[in-house]
Amino acid sequence: MRCGRRTRSSRPRISPILPSVPPRSSVSTASTPVAASGTPAPGTTGSSTGASGPGTPDPQAFTGLDRQGKLVFVGLMLGMFVASMSQTIVGPAMPRIVAELGGVEHYSWIATAAMLVSAVAVPIVGKLSDLYGRRWFYLGGLAVFMIGSILAGMATDFWFLVFARAVQGLGMGTLMPLSQTIIGDIIPPRQRGKYQGMMGAVFGVSSVVGPLLGGTVTDNFGWRWLFYLMLPVGVVAFAFILRFLHLSTETQHGKVDFLGMLTLTPGMVIALLATTWGGGDYAWDSSVIIGMYAIAAVFLIAFVVIETRVAEPLLPMHLLLRPIVALSVAASFAIAVAMFGAIIYIPVYAQGVMGVSATNSGAILIPLSVAMIVTSILVGLLISKTGRYKEFLVLGGIVLVAGYWLLSRMQYGDSQLKLTAAMIVIGLGLGLSMQVYTLVVQNVVAQRELGVATAAIQFFRNIGSTIGTAVLGTVMTAQMATSIQAQLEKIPAEQMAALQQSGGEIDSSALESAVLDPAALEKLPAFLVDPIRMGMGDAMHMVFLTALPFVAIALVLSLFVRQVPLRDTLHTADEAAAQPGTDAAADLAGTGTEPQEEHPHTGQIPAVEPADEAPRRDADGGLVRSTDR
Repeated sequence: MRCGRRTRSSRPRISPILPSVPPRSSVSTASTPVAASGTPAPGTTGSSTGASGPGTPDPQAFTGLDRQGKLVFVGLMLGMFVASMSQTIVGPAMPRIVAELGGVEHYSWIATAAMLVSAVAVPIVGKLSDLYGRRWFYLGGLAVFMIGSILAGMATDFWFLVFARAVQGLGMGTLMPLSQTIIGDIIPPRQRGKYQGMMGAVFGVSSVVGPLLGGTVTDNFGWRWLFYLMLPVGVVAFAFILRFLHLSTETQHGKVDFLGMLTLTPGMVIALLATTWGGGDYAWDSSVIIGMYAIAAVFLIAFVVIETRVAEPLLPMHLLLRPIVALSVAASFAIAVAMFGAIIYIPVYAQGVMGVSATNSGAILIPLSVAMIVTSILVGLLISKTGRYKEFLVLGGIVLVAGYWLLSRMQYGDSQLKLTAAMIVIGLGLGLSMQVYTLVVQNVVAQRELGVATAAIQFFRNIGSTIGTAVLGTVMTAQMATSIQAQLEKIPAEQMAALQQSGGEIDSSALESAVLDPAALEKLPAFLVDPIRMGMGDAMHMVFLTALPFVAIALVLSLFVRQVPLRDTLHTADEAAAQPGTDAAADLAGTGTEPQEEHPHTGQIPAVEPADEAPRRDADGGLVRSTDR
């Protein structure tokens, strides 16, 4: 039947084949990832099936990645390994780098520069990849990251190193969201869990191998080789993606949200700088910090207003208003706050309270990382097998609460075995939940918004890590002075009098610095060392106790995340109903008034009876029963 012009409102909706409804062919079918042409998505394999109707392509069941898809996945993992290793491998050498280049008073800028640029780049790159495709943005991000590594290795002064780290941050802000998004482009949600679990394990491996390898390379070859070591792997990853990644998803070429960029960038930079400087360089109630937050608020409010009015917003407000997306984003934010409380301050506890050397403290997190790696992979496999994720989110929240409770119970004199047990529990909790929130969000958003939705999760994780580092650092600084002083007051008066008669002086600020400096502690009288370490233990107790409510909040939020069936298709049901067997993203981006014979993706649209209309779905993608309509 020849179809003439139809408006979008008059276009009949075709119901996708549901598992409970047999297809019209005698051969059984299954929902599958289908590209615009009706063939399986690039890099996937499928089983042959019968036609479901005139003018529609044969759906094919996803049975795994083919050779091309596997090579793409290898390239993505190599790219993420290069980026994550380049971060963790440098950590042990930072004191030596700063000592050689100078700028010790601005030490924090080495991490701050990369963090700021990465945080701002994530939502921008996520949206641009939705509009113009992932491939060249990913390749560009990998190239920029490697250029930043080369510049860092060539640094001759401190501020050039800071600039190089900012370049690395731009590359990292591109690689992080696009790796997860490209997985979403080629693998349907039901099978995506195991692949995202393996991707998450890359970070765990780098956090274990990086510090161990970093110290060895620095001692034997010099710190500059730390930035060059992973470049060959980066080149291999670039070649894999360039050769094998060819997504058939149509680009949208919408209008770029420049106003959003111009308000989000200064707003986030100023807010994150204020958060980083607050409690350290400036008091939280100083005019500088308050003024910075006020300026940032003006920019960010303007950003929100703009996002509600532009055609292609960087961060669509309608996504964040969907309950399942909002809950997942908020829970990811809360977990990020607590996670960095563990990653950054457990080594501080090991050095200051337990007396572990700085070299060995880098390896103190290995139990946490190994537990997270193993659990992340197993959870991904179980989600793909069962199709359920909520149980893992809730269980992960419970385990995290237990882990941080154990950590908050640590005190001076406890064995390293007790600390290891707490870290293993925290690692299990992170492995159960961290990667799952990304899958939850990707499962309920349209393919045309996959990039920006994935970027939103990563964006708020970055914000959470920054806020967590700053807030917990402020708690530690504030508690150290009072806790150490309280322990010193318990020292017998005759010992203190003898110290003063011998010409010794007690400077509380010097004692706070000495707790992390083994050389300085050796110069102090033996009766002062234990009270100082006990005071540090009391301060760290408050740090870990402060992180506990954040994981509790994540648990409560996870309880309200709905279990939406994981799709076996790349496109949502609404996209498939809008134009069966076609690139639904391109169809939804069109006007809906094009003649059928002129539309680039449209085949014959079979007439349907009103009873065959697509099922209604709620805001989270769940089916609405006929009795509820």
